[in-house]
Amino acid sequence: PGERSDRFEEACQVIVSLLTRETTTFAGTHYTLTDARCDPKPVQRPHPPICIGGSGEKRTLRTVARYAQHWNFDTGGIERFVRARDVLWRHCDEVGRDRGEIRLSCQVPYHGDAAATADIAAQFGGAGAQLAIVYLPQPYTAAVLEPLAQALRKVG
Repeated sequence: PGERSDRFEEACQVIVSLLTRETTTFAGTHYTLTDARCDPKPVQRPHPPICIGGSGEKRTLRTVARYAQHWNFDTGGIERFVRARDVLWRHCDEVGRDRGEIRLSCQVPYHGDAAATADIAAQFGGAGAQLAIVYLPQPYTAAVLEPLAQALRKVG
């Protein structure tokens, strides 16, 4: 896991550089590039938003603070979200990153009760999540969408 985290963080450095600079020369532990190009450059400036999901306090959230524009909380309840959010904010403070530059989202499972799903989404919203990603169980059926949309519409 440590090596994977090292590779991931280094990859984020490389990707941001490729998307924002004319050429990238990089000599890291895991990646080496010499005058590498990424053309054409993306339309979004400075680059397309980087979304990182996870809640690992030491590595993942630190990488989010350094490179991401969007953090997706993967699994767990409101208490775990709040703890991870607070750790992310500490990492932002440590690296000099404006907390407002990072969009917060969470994953909300749907278990057959639209009102309960909306309530959970609202709780996450109250704790700072700006986007809830609702996961539907298989087999997928269109019949759940309208009641779910109606319940979520009330959340705002």
